[in-house]
Amino acid sequence: MKKWMKVGLASAAAASMLAACAKTSEPPAAEGTGNPNEKAKFSISMRTLAFNHVEKSPNINEDKWVKKLEELTNTDLNIVLVPHKEFEQKMIQMFATNDIPDVVQGSGGVAGKEMAGSIQAGVFLPLDDLLQKHGQNLLKKIPKDAWQKETYQGKIYAVPEFLSNPSRRATAIRKDLLDKAGLPVPKTVDEYLNVLRKFKELGVEQPYQGRENFKYADTFFGSFDAFPYLSMHMQQGDQIVPKFFNIDHMTKALQTYKTMFDEGLISKEFATINPTVYKNNILAGKAGMWSMNANEVLQWEKQLQANVPTAKVELIPSPVGPDGKGGYYLYNSVTRAWFINKKAKNPEAIIKFFDWMLSDEAEKFFTFGIEGETYKTVDGKIEYKSPTDPQGVDEERYRQAFLWMVQDTKYNKGTLSLTPEGQKLMGIYDTMLANEGRDGIQFEPRLEAYIKNPDIAPESDYAAPVLLQHMVKMVYGKEPISDWPKVIEEWKSKGGNDVVKEATEKFKSKDPNVTISMPRR
Repeated sequence: MKKWMKVGLASAAAASMLAACAKTSEPPAAEGTGNPNEKAKFSISMRTLAFNHVEKSPNINEDKWVKKLEELTNTDLNIVLVPHKEFEQKMIQMFATNDIPDVVQGSGGVAGKEMAGSIQAGVFLPLDDLLQKHGQNLLKKIPKDAWQKETYQGKIYAVPEFLSNPSRRATAIRKDLLDKAGLPVPKTVDEYLNVLRKFKELGVEQPYQGRENFKYADTFFGSFDAFPYLSMHMQQGDQIVPKFFNIDHMTKALQTYKTMFDEGLISKEFATINPTVYKNNILAGKAGMWSMNANEVLQWEKQLQANVPTAKVELIPSPVGPDGKGGYYLYNSVTRAWFINKKAKNPEAIIKFFDWMLSDEAEKFFTFGIEGETYKTVDGKIEYKSPTDPQGVDEERYRQAFLWMVQDTKYNKGTLSLTPEGQKLMGIYDTMLANEGRDGIQFEPRLEAYIKNPDIAPESDYAAPVLLQHMVKMVYGKEPISDWPKVIEEWKSKGGNDVVKEATEKFKSKDPNVTISMPRR
C-alpha cells in the first residue's frame, strides 16, 4: 500500500475523482482461496484515536494483541493506521489516490464528511445479503437506529460500532481539590465559576482545562443550550435554524468563557492546546476540572494517581443554565463504522470477523485478555485485576476500546462489574448521565448546503470554521461579544441561507431523514 502523504485536496474535488479512479486503478484486495482452514487476509484502515498504545507502537501489526486477535479469528490483518489529528485529510487523500484498503473505518454514518462521497460513487459494497448469511450476531445485537445510520438508498453499507446511551461525556472534577477548597459540588454556572476561582487560589495551574476548538472544553455551552454543532438545529418561527441563532444563549455562553479567560480560570493558550497536551496536563495533576468520556474516568484516575497519589476524580452533574438543564451534546448512535471495499476478494470472511466481535468469546478476550496471563478462572468465576501503571492502563484501554471494533461503547460492563468503583460508574450512567445532555433537530445524511459550503459546516462536536474564528476572538477580547448577530449574518452570506432553506423544506415535508430530538427524562 502506498504511503499516505500530506496533500491539499478539498472534499469536493476528491469526491468528483472517485468514480473515475475506481475504474482505472486496482486497489489492494483481500486474498482468499475459499479454504476454511486458511487464514483470511485483508487490510483495514483504523484511526489512531490518539491512543498512546497505538501511536507509540513501532509496528501495530506485530502487537501481541493483534496477533492473538488473528489467532482467534483465523485472519491475517494488515492494519493501516490513520493519524487522529489528520483523519479527514488522510481520508480525502486515500479516496483521491484510490489507495483504499479492503476495510475502511469511518467516523460514523454513511454521510460522514470524511467519506468524501465514496458511497455515492460506488466504492463500497452493499452488505445486506452478506449480513443475512454471515452476520446474524450483528443483526440481532446492533440497534435498528445504528443500522439506519449506515443505510443509503435502502442498502446497508457499513457495520456500525454502536452506543446505547447517547449521553457519553461528563464533567470531571478533582474531588480532592474540591474537598480542600471546602466547597460543595457546584450546580449552577455561577457556583462552577466560584469553584474554579477557589482552585486558582489554591495554585491549580489550569482550574478549567481548555482545548482547541472548544472540543472537550464546551461544558458551559451546554448550560445555555448553545452548542453550534451538526445535530443542533431548532425551530425559530417558521424556519429551522442552527441553535447559535439564539443570540441571548450564545452570547451568555461566550461571556462565561471570556470571564474565565479574563480571570485566569482557563489557559491563555487554550485555543492552541491539542488533545495530547490536554490529556497530559490532566494526568500530570495540573487541571482541576475538565470534560471527558465517562467510560474512561477510572483509567484516567489511575494514570493521574501515578503522578499525584492523593488525587481523586469524580464525575459530577454538569452546570445547569437558566432552564435548569445542562450537559453535553448527545452522541450519535454510531461511534465507528466499517465499510468493505467492493474490490475485496473475501467479504464473507470480513463479515464473519465483525460478527465474531459480538460473541461471548470476543467479549471475554477484549475485556480480560488472555487466560493465564492477564486473568484466571477460579471455580468458574473470572478473577481479573485492572492494571494501575500508566503503560498497563494504556494497553488495557487499547484492547478494550480500539481493537474491539464492534461493541456497545457505553462502558465495559465486564470490567466495571468486578469492583465497587466500576459498579458506581455504571450507576452514574443509569442515573446522572441519563438525565442530562442537549440535542436538536438532526438531518442524516447531512444537508447538501453544508457539503457545498465547508466553511460554514459544523462537525459533531465543534463549530464551523467561520464561527470558531469569531468565538475565539470574542473570548480573547479581540471582538465584542455583542457582535454575534454580525457573525450570524456572515454565516448566512456564505451559504447559511441555503442551509436554513433546505432544513426548513425537509422539516416541513416530514422527510424521513429528519430526526426530531426527544427531551431528556
